[in-house]
Amino acid sequence: MLRIAIMVALALSVTGCSKIGIKRAPGVLFDGQKFRASAKSTTRSDRQHFVASVKGVSKSFDGAVEAAEYQGTRHCLKYYGTSDIDWDVGPDTPREALVVDNDTLTFLGMCRDD
Repeated sequence: MLRIAIMVALALSVTGCSKIGIKRAPGVLFDGQKFRASAKSTTRSDRQHFVASVKGVSKSFDGAVEAAEYQGTRHCLKYYGTSDIDWDVGPDTPREALVVDNDTLTFLGMCRDD
């Protein structure tokens, strides 16, 4: 009986955590916005070349550019241990030349393997 009481008390204490502000972090914000973003290898056998995509560009174009660059950097750090990237289409591309399709911004890059 004591075990059940302890388990119930523990369960109730954990469910109350969200009410006092202890909850999951909101994630990384760019220009004050959260974006759904990812960076994936163009092929399974070649992780050096990747595509970084960000959805919700209409929230903040500059924020979306930062989010795509961040995802590319994370990808290269994970697989190559470096943040050095040669961008085909990236943060240095003139803003008017970047293509937004279906509220999604796409960057193309290659991790430097020096």
